[in-house]
Amino acid sequence: MNRGFYTIMAAQFFSSLADNALLIAAIALLRDIHAPEWMTPMLKLFFFISYVALAAFVGAFADSMPKGRVMFVTNTVKIGGCLLMFFGVHPLLAYAVVGLGAAAYSPAKYGILTELLPPEKLVIANGWIEGLTVASIILGFVAGGVLVSPKVAAALLAFDVPLIDTGVDRPGEAAIAVIAGIYAIAAGVNLWIPDTGARYPRQERAVLRLLADFGHCVGTLWRDKLGQISLAVTTLFWGAGATLQFIILKWCEQVLGMTLSQGAIMQAVVAIGIAIGSVWAAARVSLKRSLSVLPVGVAMGLLVAAMAFVDFGALPAGGLALGALKISWAALLASLLMIAVGALAGYFVVPMNALLQHRGYVLLSAGHSIAVQNFNENLSILVMLSVYAALIWLNLAITTIIVLFGLFVAGTMFVVILRHRYNQRQFDSESLIGQPRRA
Repeated sequence: MNRGFYTIMAAQFFSSLADNALLIAAIALLRDIHAPEWMTPMLKLFFFISYVALAAFVGAFADSMPKGRVMFVTNTVKIGGCLLMFFGVHPLLAYAVVGLGAAAYSPAKYGILTELLPPEKLVIANGWIEGLTVASIILGFVAGGVLVSPKVAAALLAFDVPLIDTGVDRPGEAAIAVIAGIYAIAAGVNLWIPDTGARYPRQERAVLRLLADFGHCVGTLWRDKLGQISLAVTTLFWGAGATLQFIILKWCEQVLGMTLSQGAIMQAVVAIGIAIGSVWAAARVSLKRSLSVLPVGVAMGLLVAAMAFVDFGALPAGGLALGALKISWAALLASLLMIAVGALAGYFVVPMNALLQHRGYVLLSAGHSIAVQNFNENLSILVMLSVYAALIWLNLAITTIIVLFGLFVAGTMFVVILRHRYNQRQFDSESLIGQPRRA
């Protein structure tokens, strides 16, 4: 890997760290203004809606100038979203502006990899991205929690700038001010990203033509024998991953008797598993062998379903003592299950991401292909979260939901495997892996 790659990784780490810390700070700000409880989960909806609504436009924007400059501009938009919260704009609307910046940032972040690196290094690069993203998620939630804690918030509010009224009067605002600084660091690192030299034809600006072009790009990837497989897998993964976050929280509360904060820690354990699986895939799976990981997705779904049948109440009392920290046997077993689920998820999604990036770059362009990927993945998140909410509204037991969820993931992955085998009987689609981009 060259210096440019590590610069991209540094920029991505700080930007993602701020994204995750901002969620906690925005929740704190909603509580500061005594907003209704139902608005808290709406933050995530307002953040991701831009990924779906603007998918037809962000790809063209990402390809309209060097990717490093795009990443700088979009990080600046995120800073603007943070600043809006200081000027009386409702946190939901301000957070939507941050989501707008994130939606435009993503095609550049992933698209530059296909411009900078040869195809055989994409799996390794995606392993790095997934590992750093997981680290930024864990550290971001920790940072957000620390910034809104009473002691730290009081110290931040006590800090004053002579002769300047900063307008920072609430703990949430103080945390957001620090997070805006982290976004500024990410934007500064963006300026050091090298220009890859990749240039694309002048991008369309008419709205209807952009929509038509985006529809063509979506159809192109879904019709492609390799694109449809990798796109189906990543679409399923991100929708399932977002839903699994909420399932784990409820499972920890109802089955393990954990508090919300303890359930959040269990989510971090899943993230650790994803990091392990991502590194494992980066070390063992080449782009040519990327499709060999499809059965791992079936195994992950079955393992999730099996969680519902584990009798944690039958475990003996006591637990494992690690110095001053004591972990019950139930919590330890649950943690091992979470790590296993995360490791399987990371192992099969990293090669699929790399394959989709490469195939999209061959058929379309870096920015347009990632925009198509984001549209499908985030639409999947919105749909699957809506289905999960409906199941909760129907008062289904969490164990029943877990079984249905796991079997859905395993069944869908099995259908994807059958589809790939059908494609192979019609044409040796795997021979397309690694071919150069069309002129």
